[in-house]
Amino acid sequence: MLLANIPVNLITGFLGSGKTSFIKRLLEQKPEGERWAVLVNEFGEIGLDGALLGQADGVSIREVPGGCLCCAAGVPTQVAIAQLLRKAKPHRLLIEPTGLGHPDKILAALQNDEYRDVLKVHATVCLVDPRNLNDSRYTGHELFNQQLLVADLVLASKADCYDDMALSNLKAYLDGLGSDALVLPHSTANELGEPLLRALSTPPAKKRGAKMQNASAPAPAIRGVGAIQAAQVTHATQVTHVTQAQPVRPIGLKMARSLFDAPDTADEVMDFNEQGFSRKTHESDGFFSCGWCFSPDWRFDFDALLAVCDATPTLRLKAVMITADGILAINRLEETLSLSELDDAMDSRIEFISRTPLDWDALERQLTAATDGGR
Repeated sequence: MLLANIPVNLITGFLGSGKTSFIKRLLEQKPEGERWAVLVNEFGEIGLDGALLGQADGVSIREVPGGCLCCAAGVPTQVAIAQLLRKAKPHRLLIEPTGLGHPDKILAALQNDEYRDVLKVHATVCLVDPRNLNDSRYTGHELFNQQLLVADLVLASKADCYDDMALSNLKAYLDGLGSDALVLPHSTANELGEPLLRALSTPPAKKRGAKMQNASAPAPAIRGVGAIQAAQVTHATQVTHVTQAQPVRPIGLKMARSLFDAPDTADEVMDFNEQGFSRKTHESDGFFSCGWCFSPDWRFDFDALLAVCDATPTLRLKAVMITADGILAINRLEETLSLSELDDAMDSRIEFISRTPLDWDALERQLTAATDGGR
């Protein structure tokens, strides 16, 4: 039997804001004995965040790649949520939409009749790097502002990389949007504080509908603050330990009488070509992605792989790659790069997101050549 009124937190934020890292820290502080479920939605088609989150006792993770939860996935997403709830019987559900998702539509979907008395929407969280307020590509983007506007709690991420002025800047920007969200600084280097954990468990008291029309309004001016440049990190290695990932694909089921009556089906198996890899592309809202999944017998050369990444400027890059030196996780936003080491991986996956389409064929040739002799 499903639990009733399961608390749900929507964890939003634009590309590279730190959503996955925040959820990972949150899972580390899960109360002992509780079961939590995480639904991860990615813009690209390959699916990587599940591998980056890894496994933990009492945590069930499901992925829905390929665009916004409310738009591209549709019924399969609803079925995925229902099956995740039925299998995990969680005490809390965390939903991480793509950084290019529409959070207002996702919140509306969570409050429809199918989830009545099953889900109870608690605080919606938006992670944002305040330094991005100096970049019109962010402040001029409707989704960036919408994510901030629907949030009950705004986390100023990467707090160890900027000063107090940036935090004041963010609060002023939110005031200009008409947001009354609680604002807290956040850094993965620090423990999640009691105010943050308490805010997550608080049902929202405000109504967002009337404010959503402001999400597409011109960005409020920020006065008296000079431009703050993002820190440039080159090959800054931070070692973490993550166990074997179990990525899950969306399930193409026809609507049953009730979502929760839909039968379980086998997860989709990655369709590799004769060379042992698969390539998938996606385009939406003026952004382009291309991702590759390589069978586990592909083994990449660490330096050659990083050389390919360095030579391919993109808005976003994520990867979990099997190399001769171990399992390498790559996370890059613009020119800021971080690396970490994972304990295990089922296969190698890499995804590029850009504002313009790149020469994906040329990039594929470079990737397939970046091996140490494996394959």
